[in-house]
Amino acid sequence: MSLRIAEIFGPTIQGEGALIGIPTLFVRAGGCDYRCSWCDSLHAVESRHRHGWQEMAAEAVMGRLAELSGGAPMTVSLSGGNPAIQDFGPLIALGRRRGYSFACETQGSVARDWFADLDMLVLSPKPPSSGQVVDWAAFDACLARAGDAPVSLKIVIFDEGDLAWARGAAARYPGLPLYLQPGNPESDPETPVDPRGLAARMRWLVEATVGRGWLRPRILPQLHVLIWGNQRGV
Repeated sequence: MSLRIAEIFGPTIQGEGALIGIPTLFVRAGGCDYRCSWCDSLHAVESRHRHGWQEMAAEAVMGRLAELSGGAPMTVSLSGGNPAIQDFGPLIALGRRRGYSFACETQGSVARDWFADLDMLVLSPKPPSSGQVVDWAAFDACLARAGDAPVSLKIVIFDEGDLAWARGAAARYPGLPLYLQPGNPESDPETPVDPRGLAARMRWLVEATVGRGWLRPRILPQLHVLIWGNQRGV
């Protein structure tokens, strides 16, 4: 069985969520069941980009990861698109036998048995600004499939509507570590980011959470955007 891969890159650092700052290799899957209005990875989502994806066996993906890391075991992040629409179980099994650890970020729309083999499952339900509607039954199924694997909740915030929605989503899962990050309004890889604008959005989110007495979430920037802008493959 082959995997549709949009890109494999690293070593770099994880730029967001529970594993922020950790040296990481990335496997970006091709294909997604969502079409978020502010998606920053359309090259891994839309079918018009399929010509740039590769069909790769798990062994070939593992070989590329080992090449990039010089054979040194490290964290591998499965992202997308939505990696959950494919079977990454064989890759995880191969990598874990060689000492690699695996994290996966998904919106929680497709449950997979291999979630239980992860070292971290990041569930990132999409708020109203995305234009998508969360199926909470499917989300609960993802949590169930994770078993004893660590799970964290990460939500991107663009406006007050998203923030109110995030409070409700967080209340559904009081036991999950919660991470919020301000959304990046400019996702075109050819367009420079505005560091001052991103800082202003970060300040707003801190003031709208901690400043209003909501102390549960960790508020984090998209570190990779601050360092490399919208550049792909970093």
